[in-house]
Amino acid sequence: MRRRLLALICVCACLLTACGVLSDAGSGRRTVTVWLMKGSASDAFLARFTRDFERTHDDLRLDVRIQEWTGIGAKVQEALGRPDGDGPDVIEVGNTQVAQYVDGGGLLDLTLESMRDWDMDHWLPGLAEPGRFSGHQYGVPWYAANRVVIYRKDLFAQAGITEPPKTRDRWLADTTKLDTGGVQGIYLSGQDWYTLSGFIWDEGGDLARQTPAGRWEGTLQTPAALRGMDFYRQLQALGAGPVDADEEHPPQGEVFAREEVAQIVAVPGLAQQIEQTNPELKGKLGYFPVPGRTAARPGAVFTGGSDLVIPKNTDDRAGATAVVAALAGTTWQTDLARTMNYVPNKTSLASAVAGEEGVAAMAAGAARGRATPAAPTWAAVEAENPIKSYMTKVLQGADPATEADRASRRITRTLSAG
Repeated sequence: MRRRLLALICVCACLLTACGVLSDAGSGRRTVTVWLMKGSASDAFLARFTRDFERTHDDLRLDVRIQEWTGIGAKVQEALGRPDGDGPDVIEVGNTQVAQYVDGGGLLDLTLESMRDWDMDHWLPGLAEPGRFSGHQYGVPWYAANRVVIYRKDLFAQAGITEPPKTRDRWLADTTKLDTGGVQGIYLSGQDWYTLSGFIWDEGGDLARQTPAGRWEGTLQTPAALRGMDFYRQLQALGAGPVDADEEHPPQGEVFAREEVAQIVAVPGLAQQIEQTNPELKGKLGYFPVPGRTAARPGAVFTGGSDLVIPKNTDDRAGATAVVAALAGTTWQTDLARTMNYVPNKTSLASAVAGEEGVAAMAAGAARGRATPAAPTWAAVEAENPIKSYMTKVLQGADPATEADRASRRITRTLSAG
């Protein structure tokens, strides 16, 4: 995915570091090699999964190899180009990375299995859509994480707010009420473009779209995208977040921990770091989904997470497919979600995390999750990221339409250059 969301989220690239869970399975079994990313699943989960999988598939043996995110793109591309049978059979990739591997022609088409066996109609859209191209499914959703609103329950109570807002209008009104005296209504940096993306999607816009001719173009200048930016501008003004920096400069969790801030938009896992930094906040933090335009459904959010893919050059399609079916199936999705505090890959499994307030808020938002444009060269846009500079200029008072048009042209040029 390019940047992983959960506190442990940040998608980049990969280097083989270690063999994960190996088994003492007897001879005569076919070995299925699986590449999973560091931090995606605990050792205990992998041990449980391997034991059960090999018990129920007595013709297969798992060789799980853990990869680092750094350098993963080049390493996967190299693996996809190996001779048949000389590489991994299943690979975990960030959801927004699938496009570049499909573009190279290295992935197996899993449409039939997805439709027939894997209940794809209930997959989270933010994981399923980035893995689908021209009506064909190449990436199978594995797990997700997304931003929610982390808030101070005590500050809400002091302001007379008895329940979290469920609409954007109420959110603005409540945040305005909170933004008084020494309290920031919300700490929102000026270049948090993932949060902006959700507001744009909520309005029916997008960061870029593909034309009927197949050309990708930036679309920040559309009326819908401009409405999303205007809401971001109103919300960001109700705090002291820097307009010329993103949420990591300075880290917003540290700001939230040391200052009187009523809310931030972040993955729930950040709350634990906040409480470690400031133990006095223990028990005072709550979570709610990013509000939508109406109370009927939460706002759209960027979904981070991973898909499972099968290289076209695998020499054991049946074995690889069996692994994907198990990892993406109800039993191990439920186990993984509860073990790692992830959102399961299907909306129908949201009840598996209902007992965890932060994850439950995440799951509610994930039902309307989205991913960045599925252009194979989108990573180049993020590397340059004209969206950030566009946001800063608007927040500094520049004309939104003019700056949006300029940023969109830069996005178009970058996508075309690829």
